[in-house]
Amino acid sequence: MESAPAIFAGVVFALFGCALLAWTGLRLRRGEPVAEGVSRIASVTLATGAGTVALALAAYCLTRL
Repeated sequence: MESAPAIFAGVVFALFGCALLAWTGLRLRRGEPVAEGVSRIASVTLATGAGTVALALAAYCLTRL
């Protein structure tokens, strides 16, 4: 019964991480800014890092079942 919260958290982290990485990649391909008023390199690095951390947390949650 305690695995349900871990599954839920893992799926939420996975969806968020995938969506953030896909959105960042799409913005880069179109040449649009990822964040307004911020350096392009800094915003891409931060968004990619956050997406990667979210996917790592998803993997952690889903392997702890």
